[in-house]
Amino acid sequence: MTPTPVTSPPPPIAMLAELTHRCPLSCPYCSNPAQMARIDAELDTDTWARVFREAADLGVLQLHLSGGEPASRRDLTQLIHAARGAGLYTNLITSGIGLTERRLREMDEAGLDHIQLSLQGTTPEMADEIGGYRGGFDRKMMVAGWIKEIGFPLTLNAVLHRKNLHQLPRALEIAQEMGARRIEVATVQFHGWALKNRDALMPTREQNREATRIVLEARERLKGTLVIDYVPADYHEEYPKRCMGGWGQAGLNVAPDGQVLPCHAAQTIPHLRFENVRDSALHHIWYDSAAFNAYRGTDWMPEPCASCDRKLKDFGGCRCQAMALLGDPNATDPVCVKSPHHIDLQARADAHAAADAPLVYRPQPPKVSEPAE
Repeated sequence: MTPTPVTSPPPPIAMLAELTHRCPLSCPYCSNPAQMARIDAELDTDTWARVFREAADLGVLQLHLSGGEPASRRDLTQLIHAARGAGLYTNLITSGIGLTERRLREMDEAGLDHIQLSLQGTTPEMADEIGGYRGGFDRKMMVAGWIKEIGFPLTLNAVLHRKNLHQLPRALEIAQEMGARRIEVATVQFHGWALKNRDALMPTREQNREATRIVLEARERLKGTLVIDYVPADYHEEYPKRCMGGWGQAGLNVAPDGQVLPCHAAQTIPHLRFENVRDSALHHIWYDSAAFNAYRGTDWMPEPCASCDRKLKDFGGCRCQAMALLGDPNATDPVCVKSPHHIDLQARADAHAAADAPLVYRPQPPKVSEPAE
């Protein structure tokens, strides 16, 4: 029986279109699932274009084109054109690898509205070590120059962890030098492949406190110049984040093979079955599918969430994190200080932060054949 939300959800504001799992980088913090979609399972151009139209009809305003590396798709410019034709605001989330000046100008002509560029480190040595791609930093700086010259609005996404949190001040400077309007200071979230690297990447409590101090100071100093979004180190916090704005409340993800997900890591919850855009319309999936209704509202909540005055602020935290850490997606996110598992998580976080493990790099997805365009 499909769980029924307390009230009908609003239409989604944003959709993440994971165009491919292919990526030239091998980042150990990658949040994509351990088993990635094969190339021959990816949606083709026409199907994605239909999905974009359905998304716009559903009420989606913002489309985030992601991956993997979306530039791995040869039809990326066509997809941008189709999205703009559907009336969607388009944001390209990219490492920059695979983009040329000519290709960027073609995307500009196709109607691309915004670019989010990832930053693995603020020096060539750090960036190339984390990305597992020699020369990646220099290439990224070249792409950033083209982005600035063409005039794309830019967000810099800096994923930080124990190995590079000391570079945060320089990351803020680089964002300003690139002409970015926004920077996402995102401490690594341990989902997907990143779970394999907690002993290598978990920041210390001291690093988390220092990063928070730097962000608060920079927000004041750079007000009106640079917007700073901040995701602190989850495991060291007292309250969980409001994941995805609430399960099935604000956005949806479409995986490369067409599965529609309430959040990026939802496939890790074994009892949920996700419908596919090849078989079902987005409107039906958003409003009527069992997976999207599973954790909507508050009726599903156990104690202490059910009687907590924060339940409409964080909706019990992250279901996927509860699954990863406790094996129970119905449990209170153990990041929450009210969870009976919070103290244990804090101890585990300190143990991960004290470990000295080598990086386990993300392997490339199986290559079969390029989908027809």
